[in-house]
Amino acid sequence: MSAAGSAGGAATPRGPERPGGLLDVLNVASVVLDTEGRIVLWSPQAEELFGYSAPEVLGRYAARVMVHERHFDLVVKLFADVMKTGRSWAGAFPVRHKDGGTRLVEFRNMRLLDDRGHVYALGLAADRSTVRRLEHDVALSTRVIRQSPIGLAVLDNELRYVSVNPSLERLDGVPAEDHLGRTVREVLPQVDADALEAAARRVLETGRPLVDRLATGRTPADPDEDRTWSLSLYRLEDAVGAVLGVAVSVVDVTEQHRAGVEAEAARRRLAAVADASARIGTTLELDRTAHELTDVAVPGLADIAAVDLLDAVVKGRRSILGPAEPAMLRALAVQAENAPGALRAADPPGEVARYGPDRLVTECVRTGRPVMVARVTAQDLPRIARSPEAAELLRRAGVHSYLAVPLIARGEVLGALDLKRVGNPLPFGEDDLLLARELAVRAAVQIDNARWYQNARDAALTLQRSLLPSHPPVTGGLEVASRYQPAEATSEVGGDWFDVIELEGCKTALVVGDVMGSGIAAAASMGRLRTATNTLAALDLDPAFLLGHLDRTTAGLDQAIATCLYAVHDPHLGQCRIANAGHLPPVRLRTGRPPELLDLPTGVPLGVGGVAFATTTIGLEPGDRLVFYTDGLVETRRHPLDERLDALLALLEGPDRPLEEVCDLLLRTLHEPENSDDVALLIARATTPSNRPGAVSP
Repeated sequence: MSAAGSAGGAATPRGPERPGGLLDVLNVASVVLDTEGRIVLWSPQAEELFGYSAPEVLGRYAARVMVHERHFDLVVKLFADVMKTGRSWAGAFPVRHKDGGTRLVEFRNMRLLDDRGHVYALGLAADRSTVRRLEHDVALSTRVIRQSPIGLAVLDNELRYVSVNPSLERLDGVPAEDHLGRTVREVLPQVDADALEAAARRVLETGRPLVDRLATGRTPADPDEDRTWSLSLYRLEDAVGAVLGVAVSVVDVTEQHRAGVEAEAARRRLAAVADASARIGTTLELDRTAHELTDVAVPGLADIAAVDLLDAVVKGRRSILGPAEPAMLRALAVQAENAPGALRAADPPGEVARYGPDRLVTECVRTGRPVMVARVTAQDLPRIARSPEAAELLRRAGVHSYLAVPLIARGEVLGALDLKRVGNPLPFGEDDLLLARELAVRAAVQIDNARWYQNARDAALTLQRSLLPSHPPVTGGLEVASRYQPAEATSEVGGDWFDVIELEGCKTALVVGDVMGSGIAAAASMGRLRTATNTLAALDLDPAFLLGHLDRTTAGLDQAIATCLYAVHDPHLGQCRIANAGHLPPVRLRTGRPPELLDLPTGVPLGVGGVAFATTTIGLEPGDRLVFYTDGLVETRRHPLDERLDALLALLEGPDRPLEEVCDLLLRTLHEPENSDDVALLIARATTPSNRPGAVSP
């Protein structure tokens, strides 16, 4: 094969080998003449080329058999020159075929001498058209190979270079002569030669081509940058099927590969951002939102991730750091995968840590710009960790790359997303920075929403609890326990309330109510109704009469409607008088009997007006209990109310338990997190009064 370079030396013979196929393609004929020009040897190829069998021509004058009469004199002269001078003659000559036609035949003629001194003439002949076709094929192949922009090489059966073209010289940065006789690993030590040689051996063994195999490495042509090539390998065979080696084509696809890698990285970024959009901000809980961000970042982006907010921001204040000011950061969430040492160096969630002005995370939140250390050194660790001890833990864990991205929402820096790599061997790069920033932008808005929600919720709960009563655990004839559970799904103030009012004569008034709606207006209405109830209770009015007064009070409030249960317990009479204004019935528990929903006239809610209320008297002996509650405890969107009331009764059934324990059980079991209503719960157990004049049976 003609190319820019080819192996010049022949391999040391190791014994008989299979013949090549070129002579078979040429079908070279051999003819031997004596000094008189008579044919003394006629090969089978000569029979095929000229059409005469050996018996037909042996002993005859060759010129008479093979040459037309008009060329006879010329042939005799050429024969005489070869025999006299010993000089060989080569050329093309028209030869007569047995069929009568004439063929142009390529000749090589030379004089021979045997051991007795006898002289002969040897003629080697091949069909001229066959020779020219092979010459054209070789010339075309040589020109194509030399001018091809694709790198081409031939490896022998030992996978050593036999030939390379100029394009491969340029791709490798190695001259052709330095390829020949050497293996790939010897010429290009920074390429994965093991994989390439294994692939070439498979092609040699199976004969199946290998197309478009990617390989990456560095060559002397570009020693400072990785290049990517597309390789195709084909087994070379001669005309008789003998394996000659492997042909290799090499195309530099570095730019296409990089574009593909960048496109794949962009696809992964979009997938990660889409995943983050779905997973971050599922609730308005600040800690959970931070955990959702770290869950997205680990392990796809980092081996350890932390979300830290400025402590002032968590408390609802703006924080602007000066150049010499430290950052007080509250850790909200930390997530790690296979990095226990680095995890120990992180700030525990919920704690506030002081980071000096020289720390990288401080720089991040002060400037509002990312900080990336692609390859962390021992000098970088003290600026990453909060303390020397933490820096040592990071060193032992093998933290080798660091990235901090600010969390910015509505123009305010809230904190930072802190990322480290330990097990992932790659350093953070520009693609990672881009993805981290996209995650931070989306997460920051959700975190800011959760922060304001939490601040508003805390304020709402503070207001709500300030409106609820504080009562002694034991009154004249009752032991009481209560709970208020705010709604999980909203930050607005609810209108549920309860009250325990001590009256004269050891009597106690028990109140549970629910102002419909939510927000400040509902809380204000609740506060006014509670005040009115306390004022009216001091007059020792009949419960139905008292609800009538409350109904008129509620009518004076803007668009206020409320349900209410009002009960007065008299321990000396062992009874309780109850009136209901549209509220769910209380539960009575008596020793040795199943829990029961009291059958009370329902009445209409306060604020509706025009309907009288009724008072029902029930027995309440020492040990008996009453359970008052608002609808948020039992009502859901997924279950019928009767089913939920049955569940309430089932929970209350069984041995007597401490009232505080019963409150916790009911809230834990019945109040569902997605419930958008708050809950007021009041449980009272009748006790034995110190002086009881008599009892009234129920």
